Amino acid sequence: MKQGFADLCHIWADEVRTTWKDEGVLIFFILVPLFYPLLYSWIYTNEVVREVPVAVVDLSHSAMSRDFIRQFDASPDTRVAYYCNNLEEAKDVIGRQEAFGVLYFPTDFQTNVMRMEQSRVSVFCDMSFMLYYKAIFQTATAVAGNVNSGIQIERAGNWTDREDEITTKPLDFDEVQIFNATGGYGNFIIPGVLMLIIQQTLLLGVGLSAGTARERSTTGSFLPDDRYYDGVFRTVLGRALCYFMIYAVVAAYVSLAVPRMFSFTSLLSPGDTFWFMLPYVLSCIFFSMIVSCTILHRENIILVVVFTSVPLLFISGVSWPQSAIPEFWQWLSWLFPSTFGIRGFVRMNTMGALLGDVRVEYVALWAQTIVYFFITCLLYRWQVIKKLRIKS
Repeated sequence: MKQGFADLCHIWADEVRTTWKDEGVLIFFILVPLFYPLLYSWIYTNEVVREVPVAVVDLSHSAMSRDFIRQFDASPDTRVAYYCNNLEEAKDVIGRQEAFGVLYFPTDFQTNVMRMEQSRVSVFCDMSFMLYYKAIFQTATAVAGNVNSGIQIERAGNWTDREDEITTKPLDFDEVQIFNATGGYGNFIIPGVLMLIIQQTLLLGVGLSAGTARERSTTGSFLPDDRYYDGVFRTVLGRALCYFMIYAVVAAYVSLAVPRMFSFTSLLSPGDTFWFMLPYVLSCIFFSMIVSCTILHRENIILVVVFTSVPLLFISGVSWPQSAIPEFWQWLSWLFPSTFGIRGFVRMNTMGALLGDVRVEYVALWAQTIVYFFITCLLYRWQVIKKLRIKS
């Protein structure tokens, strides 16, 4: 027992030295988790887009259309950038990316209203930019509501402001945005990205280290030709301890410090965060060690991470509804710690859930930790046997 513990400490110290000497691993373990969340959060600091340029095609040239355009331009989200003579000219402006939407008023826009007929204003949006579409469409809808209210008040013949209020809004309501009070993109996407960064940087660092060791090895194994690495459990635990010491600090920084630096919504309690992040970091470590067993060259892991990062964010259910994900992809998503890590962290960070409220995700992460630990041990055992055969 004493000798095994001493060997474990030796492997841990050796892995720390290897990590410190390898600039590539050091970059992915330290610099990327330190600066990438800051860069990503800084990009989305504004939360919402403002002053989105819009082209106007006003064939009505009426007082009502000018009033609509005035209110639309006064909104903080949009601005009237171009006045075009027809839709073809407006399409040309959109094609040059000088505007991202079109307001179109037909010639009979005001005439139909005066005849007590329904009139319409058409809104064309560039759907390749979700935030631009949201700003243009919501602003146009709000202005149309104001114009409709004005017409109702004018024709109602009321005597008091209260009567006007009841006429335009007989059923009163309050719009309250829950969980994402700012309605911003940063509060929506950043929590999930932060969790994914932990997994992906671990994959990069561990995979890079394993690929480098395999390239330099004479036995074709990523395990050093040393008696200390002949024991499976002490090898796995020694290396995992090195990664855990680094990522305990990284996880605390990413989950607690970064959201507060940029004033994103953060409803986490330190205690619940610790107990949730513990199985998440451990499952990511053992998952990374499993993947590293398949890495033959150090650059291969970079291709794997680049290819999988965006799909993993999508199938986690944070940027696309979980209920709308096909069943096959839902089953596949259960293989990755990021799926349960993102779901649980978003609910705790943004919705104020406690650890008991994310029991499913919490249990799943512990299950992944245990399963991936034993799979890692089996793969390392195979590497030890392979190394000993070549030596003999």
